[in-house]
Amino acid sequence: MNKHKLASLILFMAVFLGTVACKDQLDVGNPNEPTVEQNVTTQSGLVSLAQGGVYINGFYNGDGWLGNSYFSLPWGYNELLADNLGADASNNQITTVGVPDYMIFDDGTKVTNPSPSIGILRTYNSRPATGAGNNPTYYQWLNMYALNNSCNVVLSQLDNITFTGDATTKANTFKAWCYWWKGYAYASIGSMYYSGLIIEDVNGANSVSNSDYVLHDVIIEKSNEYFKLAATTLDGISTISDYNEVLGQLIPEFCQVGNGGVPSPEMWKRSINTMLARNILVNKLSPFVNGNPNATITKSSTTTMTASDWNEVLTYATNGIKEGDYVFTGRSASANGFFTASGGTAASLTAGVNTTSTFKISERFIQNFKPGDKRFTNNFVQTTTYKNNYSFTTRHSLVDGGNGEAGVYMYGSKTVGEYEVFIAGSYEENALMLAEANIRLGNIDAGLKYVDDVRNYMGAGIASVAGKGLSLAGALTELVKERRVALIFRGVSFYDNRRWGWIYDISNGGGSYGNTVATAGGAIFTNTTINYNFLDYWDVPADESVLNPSTSEVATKNPNF
Repeated sequence: MNKHKLASLILFMAVFLGTVACKDQLDVGNPNEPTVEQNVTTQSGLVSLAQGGVYINGFYNGDGWLGNSYFSLPWGYNELLADNLGADASNNQITTVGVPDYMIFDDGTKVTNPSPSIGILRTYNSRPATGAGNNPTYYQWLNMYALNNSCNVVLSQLDNITFTGDATTKANTFKAWCYWWKGYAYASIGSMYYSGLIIEDVNGANSVSNSDYVLHDVIIEKSNEYFKLAATTLDGISTISDYNEVLGQLIPEFCQVGNGGVPSPEMWKRSINTMLARNILVNKLSPFVNGNPNATITKSSTTTMTASDWNEVLTYATNGIKEGDYVFTGRSASANGFFTASGGTAASLTAGVNTTSTFKISERFIQNFKPGDKRFTNNFVQTTTYKNNYSFTTRHSLVDGGNGEAGVYMYGSKTVGEYEVFIAGSYEENALMLAEANIRLGNIDAGLKYVDDVRNYMGAGIASVAGKGLSLAGALTELVKERRVALIFRGVSFYDNRRWGWIYDISNGGGSYGNTVATAGGAIFTNTTINYNFLDYWDVPADESVLNPSTSEVATKNPNF
């Protein structure tokens, strides 16, 4: 059986469904169209193939178990594992995957989880569990390899198209589109799974060009290679009108609002730099455990950031997304979209009264808001208490659409087109990488200025922290609080908790301290110690590893846990 039977073959057929999509919608077209070669013969056909391959194959197909997109379930797991959200439903193990091993309350009481997360993930990482919708490891792998394969398909068809206008510019725009999304897909796989596959042709048909399983850091190297290739390809754009024509067709019109739009080549290259910085930052350790900037983790699947790494992050982020840049975003649409307003994002599944919403906003998320932060008053209320017997009790609900405070960020909405998903990087994320790199390199006030900038940009309305003489630990505390508050629902929260060391067992130097926990009995603790003990990088889904067992020495099951 060829490598990657799961993602590249099962969902390959779905790419045919996008072949008549228009600029302003994602129309499913004719499922009886037999081959790509027969139907993708013009620029418009290639646009439909490339658009559907990203937005339908990459972010929609296969995601109907909980919510209906990549941004609802895979990103939901990310927030659950970061303890930004809780859940109490039977779907897809969302109730169990983010539960810590134990908690020690302020009074010394220890509460232990009888079903630890690692055991849950491995118990349900089986093909029968996938079929029943109970294998959390399956979905992100499925989406991202389908996205990667769709880009392989588009690249394979470029030579068959006769373009009008500047053919070189148009071809380069399609190439940059595919290289960007391949970089994105490999970044997602390499940031989440212990090992993965490098698939460079349609369906992995040519075994010579496809690897066996390789470690996650090799996948990240491949991601970086494609991001950089996208950037150099953009340097070959010479006719901006033809570039804008193609990219304006590839990005759905309903996504070309707000921070979305058609980025100029320079804007796009800045997004690439932000993603290159992210790839370094989220895949190495920068421990900050119990207020200690010099904490160490003794057992991990990755290495610790060095001064060279921080300088590299600083260089990329300095040339990364600027305020006002158009970036890659997504929105719901009234018809023919790639997720719905009510169920397509982790944010929409959290919005509403906590006793009825699918996800529940966590007390550990709320504790990061500073007094007077308008983002809190605009988005959260304490009108009901959702009670859970372990860690998910919460007094807070996320207001659907916010409370309407002008100029203040809104965290989630079920109204069509109102909530903006940042699919890749954002100004806020880039600024906070600049903040952290500067702080870690000893430029504390320069770093804190970026923290202030993000708070001002999002309408927080709180006092600045730069120039206040904060120590390294104090500055990192501000940075951590702001990353958790600003970047929720953007696909990076778990990676932050991992690199800060919190998800590792306390016996290995990890753990999270000083946490707020509400109990079902009404007690409120504010200095709880939490031992999460989560897998740092997930095992390869059984649907892949069973069908395609490794023939190399690279493990498909994380050997560090």
